[in-house]
Amino acid sequence: MAGSKPNRVLLVVCAGVFLSSLDLFIVNIAFPAIGREFGTARGPLSWILNAYTIGFAALLAPSGRIADRFGRRRVFLVGLVVFCAASLGGATAWGVGPLIAFRLVQSVGAAMIMSTSLALLLHAFPPARRPYAISVWSAVGAAAATLGPPIGGLLVESSWRWVFLVNLPVGLIAVLAGRRVLTESHDENEARLPDPLGTVLLVGGVVGVTFALVTGPDAGWRSPAVAGPLLAGIALLAATVARAARTPARLVPVLPLDLFRLRAFTVANLAAVVFATGFGALLLTNVLFFTSVWHLNSAHAGVLLLVGPGVSGLVALPAGRLGHRLGSGPVIMLGAVLYGSGCLWFIRSAGPEPAYLSHFLPGQLLTGSGVGLIMTNLSTAVSSTLTPAVLAVGSATLAAARQFGTVLGVAVLLAVMGSTRSADPLAPFHNGWTMMATVAALAFVTAAFIGRARHVDAPSTDAPSTGLPSTVDGRPAVAPSSS
Repeated sequence: MAGSKPNRVLLVVCAGVFLSSLDLFIVNIAFPAIGREFGTARGPLSWILNAYTIGFAALLAPSGRIADRFGRRRVFLVGLVVFCAASLGGATAWGVGPLIAFRLVQSVGAAMIMSTSLALLLHAFPPARRPYAISVWSAVGAAAATLGPPIGGLLVESSWRWVFLVNLPVGLIAVLAGRRVLTESHDENEARLPDPLGTVLLVGGVVGVTFALVTGPDAGWRSPAVAGPLLAGIALLAATVARAARTPARLVPVLPLDLFRLRAFTVANLAAVVFATGFGALLLTNVLFFTSVWHLNSAHAGVLLLVGPGVSGLVALPAGRLGHRLGSGPVIMLGAVLYGSGCLWFIRSAGPEPAYLSHFLPGQLLTGSGVGLIMTNLSTAVSSTLTPAVLAVGSATLAAARQFGTVLGVAVLLAVMGSTRSADPLAPFHNGWTMMATVAALAFVTAAFIGRARHVDAPSTDAPSTGLPSTVDGRPAVAPSSS
């Protein structure tokens, strides 16, 4: 594997990861413009984000298993084509319903891209350089997610439809380049397909819970239209776990329950869900604050929102090195402290009149630094726990945990802000930031149980993108201890 081939693979793969992560949040800042054009309230608009996030999370594991059997390069490139086609559909949508449908199709392409991305990198890079590739992969995903609102703000000034059209040139170039530089790989011993029943149960459960959280503040929490979907969603999620434990041998379980027997892996995923709840809420809250309280236009708001992503990106790579020295758990705890402090700063300082440099910027510096420390070290906590044979399934599970946390964060935020009965325009935002600070405290406590997980190089192997430890050619799931 000579020359710059691995770096070219890294560039193509990261282009796909950037697009699929960017679209998690790029539409946030377009909400006001879309709502004005179609006359839609904030609750229904949230499904433009939720449809993408739920589909993305639920289809990660099935997409990876299909790629294991039929080829990761093939699935990655097809995913890019599907993603670009759905982006074009979103740009030409004639209503909120069609736009939500196109976002769901987009999520299919995004899941195909993300579920194969890490396996393609592990196949291209020698073992000694895999920590570098994983760090860049993690940093690109985190930076893209936080860059969504700023980039979207600049595009929305022309038209909200540009937040979808911007995907086309990057996606098409990635397809053409990928055909040249990516090599095919698959798991020759894999003959199973994803469990369709488990996938349906998982999606149904998340949709039910999310629907209840979004509609509860307006319809009333005791309303059958809210309580019914909530109870059904909880029951379906419980059925998902039961189905994963009893999936027929010819199918792949929707949840890799065997991996959750590893403490560090389980706690890292729990921390990801907890933190993503606050992270997803913060990105939407700040967009709404700038546009509805300070009455800034989308371009101005987008420029101001650049600071947080910039700080996060600058912190991400050094955060990986810091985690290697101190351990992932302690660095995630530090990130949670910084993030929570930023939310408390917003509560204390952000007022009704624009005063960005003195009243908002310090909070952005704190939250951005926290995001950079946390995101990178969550990935490290997983990669240090597992051998390459099951690393990709572990990373896909972590990505799904982040997406589900994001869905929960948006839903809880809308519930908290919608239930605020104060005439003060700042009150809903104070409640939202308080919720995020509370989530940061929970993330701090959760991260304490991760311990000093640090990356350890493991023997080279062609990692499948999903699968259970006991079914990957008899190879062990747990990486050697670094302590």
